Amino acid sequence: MEWLIAPFEVSFVQRALWGGLLVSCLCAIAGTWVVVRGMAFLADAMAHGMLPGIAIAALLGGNLLVGAAFSAGAMALGVSALTRNARLSADIGIGLLFVGMLSIGVVIVSRAQSFAVDLTGFLFGDVLAIQGRDLVSLALALLAAAAVALLGHRAFVALAFDPRTAHTLGLRPKLAQVALVALITLAIVASFHIVGTLLVFGLLIAPPAAAMFWAHRLPVIMAVAALLGSAATVAGLLISWHLGTAAGATIAAVAVALFFLSAAASAFRSRIRFSGSVIGPLAAIMTVFPLAGCAEQAPGEPEPTPHGYVAGAEETAEPQPRLVLADKDSGEVRVLDLISEEVTDFAPAAGITRLASDGRYAYLSTRDGIRIIDTGTWLVDHGDHVHYYKAPLRDIGTYPGGPALTAAADMSVTALVLDNGESVLLDRAALDAGSVPEGVVRADGPAVPSGEHTVVARWSDGRVEVRGRDGAVVAAVAENCPDPRGTAKTRIGVVFGCADGALVVSVHEGSAPATKIAYPRPVSDDERAVEFHHRPGSTTLAAEAGEGGVWLLDIRRKTWTFVDTGPVLATATAGEGAPLLALSADGVLHAYDAATGSERTRKQFVQPGSASGIVVDSSRAYVNDPGGRRVLEIDCSDLRIARTFALDIAPALMAEAGE
Repeated sequence: MEWLIAPFEVSFVQRALWGGLLVSCLCAIAGTWVVVRGMAFLADAMAHGMLPGIAIAALLGGNLLVGAAFSAGAMALGVSALTRNARLSADIGIGLLFVGMLSIGVVIVSRAQSFAVDLTGFLFGDVLAIQGRDLVSLALALLAAAAVALLGHRAFVALAFDPRTAHTLGLRPKLAQVALVALITLAIVASFHIVGTLLVFGLLIAPPAAAMFWAHRLPVIMAVAALLGSAATVAGLLISWHLGTAAGATIAAVAVALFFLSAAASAFRSRIRFSGSVIGPLAAIMTVFPLAGCAEQAPGEPEPTPHGYVAGAEETAEPQPRLVLADKDSGEVRVLDLISEEVTDFAPAAGITRLASDGRYAYLSTRDGIRIIDTGTWLVDHGDHVHYYKAPLRDIGTYPGGPALTAAADMSVTALVLDNGESVLLDRAALDAGSVPEGVVRADGPAVPSGEHTVVARWSDGRVEVRGRDGAVVAAVAENCPDPRGTAKTRIGVVFGCADGALVVSVHEGSAPATKIAYPRPVSDDERAVEFHHRPGSTTLAAEAGEGGVWLLDIRRKTWTFVDTGPVLATATAGEGAPLLALSADGVLHAYDAATGSERTRKQFVQPGSASGIVVDSSRAYVNDPGGRRVLEIDCSDLRIARTFALDIAPALMAEAGE
C-alpha cells in the first residue's frame, strides 16, 4: 500500500488534498444548480471571463482572488444587462461577453511577457501550490455557499421549474436569480486555484451531472456530487504523483471520467432491471413493500389510483397541450396537438358563438346548447408536484343550455358561467365516464370551484358565498361584489370582476378571507374589466378596458395598471416579468412592458379586422388567424414566430387544454 499512502505523507500534497476536498464540496453545491437550471454555458463563460481580472491583479502585484472576483462580477453584470434586451437571447449575450473577456485577458497577457510562464497556472491551476491561507479562504467560501444554498433552497427550486410560479409563491425570483449567479461566481472564483480558469468548469459540472444518475432529490445529488468530486481529487493526485502529470488537469479529467462511468453504469442497470434474473426478486419485494404514491397504501389494500387518473388514461412526464379550434361560419371543429402537431376533426356544430375550456373539456356554445368535447389531456396540480395525463379524444354530447362564457373546474365539478349571469355545475364523474351530466346544480351568479367548495357571487345583490357541492351555504364572505362579471381561478384564490374593482377570495377550512382591489380611479361600465385573460394559475391577469386600453391586475401586489393600448381585439399576459400582449384591429401584435406600460415591440401577424384571439400558456402564446386559416405559435419575449400551424378551416375561436 506504499503507492497509496506515500504521496499523502508530503505536506504540499496534504494541502492539495484538503483544498481539493473543500472545492469538491463547494462545486457540488453550486454545480448541482448549474446542472438543474441548464446554466452550463453561463458557468463556462464566467470561468473563462475571470482571466482579465487575474492578469491585471498579477500585473499590479495584487491578490489574484480579488482580481478574479472583480472580473467574474463584471461578467455577471454584463450578462444581466445584455439579456434584458428583448431582441437578444441569453446565449447571444453570454457568448459575446465570453469571447470579449477572454480576448481581453489574452491581450493583457501577451503585452506582459514578464509573467507569461505563470499563464499555465492561471489557465490550468496549481493545486500543489496551495497554502494554508488558501485553505482558510476555501473553508469560508464553502460556509458562505452552504448558507446561500440553504436559505435560498425553496426559491431556487421554484426558479428551476417556473419563475412565474416562484413569483406566485412570493419567493422573489429576480432576487433568487441574482443569489444563484452569486453562488456560482463564488464557487468559480474560489476554485480556480485548484484546476484553473479553463478546467474549473469540469469540476463544477461533471460530479453533479454524474450524481444525477444515482439520485433524484437535490440534497442527495449534492452529497453524491461531493463524494464523486472528492474521489476525483484523491485519484487525480495519486495519478499525478506516480505519472508526473499536471495535478489540476488530472483531477478534472478523472471527474469527467467518473461522469462517463456513471452514465455507462446507469445504462447497464436500466438494461438488466427487468431481465429474467431480477424479475423474481423484484416481484417478491413488490409483494412485501407497497408502492408509494400521492397517498399511503395500507398493507393488503389494492394499489391506489393516482390523483386525477381516469380509465384509459396514460400518465406522462410533461404537459400534453392541445388547442381546440372552431370555425364560426362552417361550424367545423378541430383539435390541434401541440406536441405531435396532429389535427383531429370533429363533426360540425351549427351556430357556434363561444368557446371555453376548463383545462380538459372544451365547451362550444351552439344553436342547440353547449357541446362538450373531451380533449384527452389534463393535469392535476398538488402544489409541490403535478400529474400529467393523456387519453383519447371524445365527443361527450350536448348540454341543453348556454351560451357559456367561462369554465372553471376541479376534480369534482365544472362551473359554467352563462350569459344570463347564472352558473351551472356539471358533475366531473359523469363527464369522465363519457356522458352529459343530468340534474346539475345551479347557482344564482358567477361560480368558481375552489377547495372542494364553490365560490358564488350573487348577481342580484352582490353577496359572495362559499357553498358546498349540494348548493348549501357553508361560509359568507365579508366583502360584497356589486354587479359581478368576469371570473378567474389563480393559485392565490378566486377572482371576481366587480363594478368597483376585483374581489379575491381564498377558501380555507372554515373561513373565506377576501381582499377587494379597487380601481385606481372611477371607471364607467364600459371601462371595467369583465373578462380576464391569463396563463392558468397566474396571479397577473389582463382585461380589456373598453376602447381606451387594457387593465393589468396584479393580485399579489393588489394593484391595477392601466396600459394605454387603444382598442384591442384580444389581450393576455403570461404573468410576472412577462410582457403584456395586445392584438389591435389592424392585425398587429403589440408587446408592452408590464411595469412601465411602454411598448417593447410590435409585429404584423394577422389580417386587419380578423376576429382573432390570444391564448398564453407556460412557455408560448398562440394567435389564431382566421383570414390566413392558421394558428401562430409565438415567443412572448420578442414576438418571434416559433411555429405556424396551417389549417383547413378559419379558426375564429380558440381555447387551450392540458396546461
